[in-house]
Amino acid sequence: MKKIGFIGLGTMGAPMAANLLKAGYEVTVYNRTASKCAPLVNQGAKQAASPKEAAASNDIVITMVSNDQSIEAVYDGSEGVLSGLKSGAIVIDCSTISPALVKQTAAKVQEREGSFLDAPVTGSSPAAIDGTLVFMIGGNADTLEKSRDLFEVMGKKILYMGPNGSGAVAKIAHNTIVGINNLALAEGFAIAAKSGLPVDSFLELVQLGSAGSKAAELKGRKIIEHDFTNQFSLALMLKDLKLASSLTDNSGIPAPMLNLAKSLFQAGQTEGYGDEDLSSVVKIYEAWIGQKIGDKQS
Repeated sequence: MKKIGFIGLGTMGAPMAANLLKAGYEVTVYNRTASKCAPLVNQGAKQAASPKEAAASNDIVITMVSNDQSIEAVYDGSEGVLSGLKSGAIVIDCSTISPALVKQTAAKVQEREGSFLDAPVTGSSPAAIDGTLVFMIGGNADTLEKSRDLFEVMGKKILYMGPNGSGAVAKIAHNTIVGINNLALAEGFAIAAKSGLPVDSFLELVQLGSAGSKAAELKGRKIIEHDFTNQFSLALMLKDLKLASSLTDNSGIPAPMLNLAKSLFQAGQTEGYGDEDLSSVVKIYEAWIGQKIGDKQS
């Protein structure tokens, strides 16, 4: 049985590591806030004092952190993953980071005789808990096959996208659509609510009609009930849209809808909604129309 080091125990990482433990893998966990390790230690995980210790002697190292800066902090330095990596280890990064940093990190891992996969996910916290995430993989196809068993424990679908960096590009393009779709849902709700339509019936129409989307399926009730419990935060969506904007700028790809979406999620962040679910961007529209979407009209 493979020995795994798992680094990053946030909303997504903790349940992913828990599923590996349930499947019988030996898992060593590390998180910058050490107290987040306790629930997994209670389930049988070992706790490491540093990323280096989490990587040492393990066959697989999985990282799930928030951004480029966090990846650099976890991988580099005397206590980083790279300093503890054993020859032949496979490193899997499930974070959403820039394709350029993916390639740089992959090269550093290869210098230490390891293999690297960029493997971001789609699916929010319920999918991480249920083990039904979708992985988009960049890297060597043979390396993917060697670690397929782990992905099958954590997810329901594994999509191979190409060489290192391809997984990151796929995730960035995918989340561009997610951000735009959630704004489209919010805007449609604003039109319906301000015009006095029953929003429950309107949501049913959306789900049954051509406007149907995962955004409507996953976020429609949350908007109506004003339940912005975090499944995937507005701040992380904004971060991904900024990555997409950088990618399109550097590639010369026109992206007017992306740029508008980034501006509106930035407005949500400025208003203090960053730690709430991404669907909280609807509150920007509610401010504009002067009412909550779920308010009953007299």
